[in-house]
Amino acid sequence: MLLAVPTNYQPADFLPIVVQFVLAIAFVAFAMIVSHLVGPRRKSVVKDEAFECGIESVGNARTPISVKYFLTAILFVLFDVEVIFMYPWAVNFRALGTSGFYQMIVFLALLMAGFAYVIKKGVLRWNESR
Repeated sequence: MLLAVPTNYQPADFLPIVVQFVLAIAFVAFAMIVSHLVGPRRKSVVKDEAFECGIESVGNARTPISVKYFLTAILFVLFDVEVIFMYPWAVNFRALGTSGFYQMIVFLALLMAGFAYVIKKGVLRWNESR
């Protein structure tokens, strides 16, 4: 059994993290400045046109998109983030004991209740119009 040893962290202990963060920002700034200074500046009608995967642009970019697309994306992110919470639980399954097991059962029940609500509302039905 591992025992937790109390530690007193000093500000100097975080110096490697601060240095790495500063170096990352400096690298991004350096790359942006150099690419701006060295890159070509030729402008033309063809270069300034909108380009999408080799297909010529048709219509207005401001056409409304179905709300179902956004609902599906939000639901995907929501359920994906909730599933991420299961990983630490699985790693510490034995240490959490039966209390942790019952807490995860409640969590999964709430997750499935939300999923059943989504299915009942028909949010994931793409072919039918409401």
